[in-house]
Amino acid sequence: MAETTQRLEIVTPEKKVFSGDVRFVVAPGELGQLGFLPNHAPLMSGLKIGLVKVEQEGKTFKVAVSGGFVEVARNKVTILADSAEREDQINRERAEQAKERAEKRLSEKQSDLDIKRAEMALQRALNRLKAAQ
Repeated sequence: MAETTQRLEIVTPEKKVFSGDVRFVVAPGELGQLGFLPNHAPLMSGLKIGLVKVEQEGKTFKVAVSGGFVEVARNKVTILADSAEREDQINRERAEQAKERAEKRLSEKQSDLDIKRAEMALQRALNRLKAAQ
């Protein structure tokens, strides 16, 4: 009989964000979306800023991640994220403020501005807001 769930672990350098048995996981791979059902073939990939979508017991939830890696082996999906926040733990006001700060920095175009860093900050803020919707 085929297994109907797989183990999912989402961790950051600071904490374990999620650990549990799930039916389906979608992660933002560097080359596109990656989907994992139970008994998926072994795989390792980099992650980009985006949403991890998880189906558990018939319900779906999202986790905003800011890069990292995903590994699939022996019916377990492990996400090692630079940062990760579950949709129900995101402070929308703080995310909106971060978005506004990044947009302001990019619009000012100061000579000492690290454009790539400001663009990444904007992407992270937008991703957090998308997860919290």
